[in-house]
Parts: sequence; C-alpha cells; structure tokens
Amino acid sequence: NVPTNWDPAGALWKTALPGQGHASAIVWGDRVCTVTALPATQERVLLCLDRTNGKILWQKTVVQGPLPALHKENSHASGTPATDGERVYVTFRVGDEIVVAAHALADGRPLWLVRPGTHAGEWGFSNEPVLYKDKVILDGDSKGDSFLIALSRTDGKTLWRLARTRKGISYSAPLIREMAGRRQMIQCGDRCVTSFDPDTGEELWRVDGPSEEFVATPVYSEKAQLVFISSSWPRQVLLALRPDGRGDVTNTHVAWRDTRGAPYVPSLIVAGDFLLSVNNAGVAFCYEAATGKVLWQEKLGKHHASPVLVQGLVFFINDDGVINVIKPGPQFERVARYELGESCYASPAISDGQVFLRGFQHLFCLGRRNP
Repeated sequence: NVPTNWDPAGALWKTALPGQGHASAIVWGDRVCTVTALPATQERVLLCLDRTNGKILWQKTVVQGPLPALHKENSHASGTPATDGERVYVTFRVGDEIVVAAHALADGRPLWLVRPGTHAGEWGFSNEPVLYKDKVILDGDSKGDSFLIALSRTDGKTLWRLARTRKGISYSAPLIREMAGRRQMIQCGDRCVTSFDPDTGEELWRVDGPSEEFVATPVYSEKAQLVFISSSWPRQVLLALRPDGRGDVTNTHVAWRDTRGAPYVPSLIVAGDFLLSVNNAGVAFCYEAATGKVLWQEKLGKHHASPVLVQGLVFFINDDGVINVIKPGPQFERVARYELGESCYASPAISDGQVFLRGFQHLFCLGRRNP
C-alpha cells in the first residue's frame, strides 16, 4: 500500500508549521507528531496533527529556556520524537542541560520530565529517544556529561546508565535488533562503535574509531550479516562490521571499509544485495554490500535527510527538496524525480499507504486517502 508517486502537486494536505525544526514526523493511528522551536519565546514545542486533514490538534510547550549555540544547518528541534501509542517521548537541549520528557499522545498532557545530564558541543543538539521494551534509551555523547542512559517509559526513572569517557560528540541513534544470535544495541559514539545488551547496558564488543564524531545511525544487512556505520567528523569513514565478536574487535571484525561514499549526516540504506549512501559532496554511491565494491556513483545534491526503501525503490531527498527515486542495481537507474518546493532536512515517515514529509515550512501528506 505504500505509494511510489511522491509528487507534491498531488499532496492530500500541506500544513504550515510554526517555528523552526528539522525533526521528522512520526505516525501512530490517526495522529502525526513532530517538534518545533519558537526562537522568539525560547519554547520547544510538541505538535500533534490529525492524519486525515493535517489540522493541528494540540500544541504543547515541553520546556522553555536558553537556546544554545549551534551549527547553521542544525535547529533547536532536530531530534525526532518517538511514541508507543500512549506517550510521546521528546528530547531537547536547554542551555547546557539535556531534557527528556513524555507527553500523552491523546491530549498532550505532560507526564514526566527529567534532566539526565549536560551536553556540550559546538554543533548544537540533535539526539533522539529510542524505545525498547519498558525503556526509553538516549545517547548523550558530547563534551559534557557524556553518557548512555535507559529511562523508564512510565516515570522517567533511570534503569541503567553508562558513563562515556572519551568525550566524542554523537548524534547517532542506537540500532537495536537480533544479530549473530543475540539481541544487540549498536551505538556510534565516544570515539568508537560499541555493541551493548539493551536490557542491561553490558558491553558486548567494541571497534575503536574510525573517527571522533558520528551522525548517521547504523544499519544492518541480514543477507550480508554485516552492520554498516559511518563516522562524520573530522573524517568520513564507512565500515562494514561483523557483529559476532566479543571484547575489542577493532582488528578482527572489520569486513571492509571505504571513504569515498561515507555519509556525514544521512544514514546508509540496505536494499537486498546493495548498500546505498550519499556523501557530503552530494554524490550517491551504490556498493555491493557483502564486499564493498563500488557499482556506481551519481551526483544527487547535498543531503541531510536519510534515504528510505519503498517497494524496492530508494527515495533520496536532497536539501533543496528534490526527491530522486532510484532503482537499486549494478547500474544507476533513476525511476522518477519530484520537487517538494521547499528545502528539506527531515527524513520521511511512511504509514499505511501514506508518506509524511517535513520541509522547512510545511508538513506534507502524500499518497492515497484512507477511508
């Protein structure tokens, strides 16, 4: 039911959003949520829209306070929220403090708010919550109180917390899934790539480097049985890792590496036998996932949004709002090209035959109208 025609001219609705933010939308049932910042009043706001018509159902201020310095391509509302259908979980930075909060999805009521530590870094804040069982997991890697933490969904109390000692900034969300016969949480940060047991926070294995900072979230190929990560600053390095190790596996479990197509901000994407990326120069690469062989490269423009895979097609959305639809394969094949009509840094959310895509000014709903 997922649409492959993303022409904004046929959008089901298009809603102007208040404030500024690069967070993606999330969808649950008939609700669509995202976050924004209102610089004039220093408010960080959670928004909930009606899926059927784009009307804003409620708008709640989560926190108000000093706006930290940030990179010109960041915003004060860049971390995508998460929901379990009952609560919506959000993260912001206020001054030097990280704020994690939960609001009721039904009406936006505040349920809890905690401040687990400080964040320091010249690029600003863009970390986001990940849900696992009864936990809200957040990476707080920075030059401040660097940590990885699991909070209770119900009340925000700390379930486990890990100190991070190398002070490497990360904006990468953890990947949690079954790999190599065990549940693993792969986190890029603290100047390394680490696998943890998400239930306890126990470290399983670690690869040092390949650089100081991370933005892209790891991805996994079941077919190749490899985890793919990319570092961001000061060097972009793409690593393919075997996730079956124990302890320090820096010198034993790197299957292949490359620097040409390593992305800075957007995550990689696996499509069957292929791994696709777009580097900081705006050049898309297609690799043979198992070996790292480069099959093709093509200029698509600079990207912040991560690509998505829809019915065998990969959708790349560049910073100018140009949507390139690519068929993964040994040769470059562009299936379609659309223009959103405004800049876009957010990744799309896809649900039940519809796509929700946030531009700089509007949230778009594309696809078929649900009954």
